[in-house]
Amino acid sequence: MSLELVRSRTALRRFVHLPWQIYHRDPYWVSPLLREQFFLLSHRHPFYAHGDAQLFLAWHQGRVVGRIAAIVNRAHNDFHRDAVGFFGFFECIDDLATAHELLEAAAAWLRERGLDAMRGPASYSTNDVCGLLLEGFDSSPCVLMPYNPPYYLRLLEGAGLVKAKDLWAYTMPATGLPRVAQDLARRARERFGVTVRPMNLQHLDQELALVKQVYNRSWEANWGFVPMTDAEIELMARDLRPVLRRDLALLAEADGQPVGFSVAIPDVNLALKRAGGRLLPWGALWLMYLLPRIRTVRLLALGVLPEFRRRGVDALLYSEMMAGGQRLGVSRGELSWVLEDNVQMTRALERLGGVVYKRYRMFERSL
Repeated sequence: MSLELVRSRTALRRFVHLPWQIYHRDPYWVSPLLREQFFLLSHRHPFYAHGDAQLFLAWHQGRVVGRIAAIVNRAHNDFHRDAVGFFGFFECIDDLATAHELLEAAAAWLRERGLDAMRGPASYSTNDVCGLLLEGFDSSPCVLMPYNPPYYLRLLEGAGLVKAKDLWAYTMPATGLPRVAQDLARRARERFGVTVRPMNLQHLDQELALVKQVYNRSWEANWGFVPMTDAEIELMARDLRPVLRRDLALLAEADGQPVGFSVAIPDVNLALKRAGGRLLPWGALWLMYLLPRIRTVRLLALGVLPEFRRRGVDALLYSEMMAGGQRLGVSRGELSWVLEDNVQMTRALERLGGVVYKRYRMFERSL
């Protein structure tokens, strides 16, 4: 077995196409769009304004059998004042030796750059797809959530990685909120003067700039948080614009100022599965046909300013989002991901009728 540093277009194509080899018999895998994968790994992506990465391929008997990226995220380390590197884009055949060599190569590359710990999988940070699926292999992942074979847990633990944090995904029927949540939502409106409005999708860039303000303040105490940059917000606007629904992208305001937000999108993985990684010639048609028929949504993010917590703002956002989902014919929502020790959030979701149905894990090791 040998390793190759990805430094050519040919090697990058092999890196991007490897998942089709790993998952070709897995009925639950959803192939990513090839065009988006190439952009994600190019230096035109906003991540590279504050980070760097080295991609590796593992070869055995003339074929690619694994891949990994070693990642330096300066925005993370500047914010947390630590020296953590990351690994991501990990894919591997069921072979401990191959996984060990890939992870050691990533660790060595990070160590050479002065980092003292490695964490992952994250591609590139907790703002992106992250975590290893531990439970919930009986269904496809929701949009922008990870998926992997069950044996990956054995590979990572066999290479010396240990649990850093677990992430939970909740499922919830779109059947209305319990009475206690309705009372909290009413309290936010009547006592604290909070209103909720749909985002103006014609001016999505400006609306997401408001989301950024709330997100960076409301999430800054969370484990693994990385502030979002203006360029990342612009990319988010570009990516979300085709699938956002007015009733599912909400801003909470008090005295005309944003104090909370929630963003949910249809689970386009149900359509991407038919696209097979390509929009042309048939993938785009599948998306156009299936998108209006999707009845599952994923709550991507919800945030409330610290000074407005415990005032029912989150319940008000859930209430308005639930009503909007019902108008669109939504039958189920996934709320993901939630940190296992975010007790305030986990209790709130359980009171709302949410049930944990998938679990993910972030790993780490010292360097």
